[in-house]
Amino acid sequence: MSDRPDAEHQRPEGTNDKTVEALGKVSEALEAIEIARGHLYTFHRLSGTADLTLGEGVEQLREAGHGKLADLIDRELVGRNVLDGRWTFQVMEEYDDGYYADFKRLEKQARDELVGGRRHLFEAEMKEERRTHGLPHHTARPGVTPGEE
Repeated sequence: MSDRPDAEHQRPEGTNDKTVEALGKVSEALEAIEIARGHLYTFHRLSGTADLTLGEGVEQLREAGHGKLADLIDRELVGRNVLDGRWTFQVMEEYDDGYYADFKRLEKQARDELVGGRRHLFEAEMKEERRTHGLPHHTARPGVTPGEE
């Protein structure tokens, strides 16, 4: 076994540098979308937690003798839509089924059409340029003995 990247991380013959760079940027954008999606899920979880916690606080206000204020907060905020007609689960579903799904589909289509579906070619080539060949912890992939070339 030579100390080279596996076939899935080598560019297909005839693929030029500009294509690999462009697909690297598209992949980088997808990574940003994945992080944004994670933040959106965080927003979903925190909004739900806030609503449940607010409900507990409203009950405590009521128990403490502040019924009028508790009723106001309960009526105005508890269970309220965060956006017009939407709770956060509906925001998530719309995002996942729309923009996110389209982004993932088109990123994959670009890879499929241009490099046979291979992922992270830009990063794999960067690794080859940056690693110190022949040293432990610098092998191209798992299971390679340092110094095999």
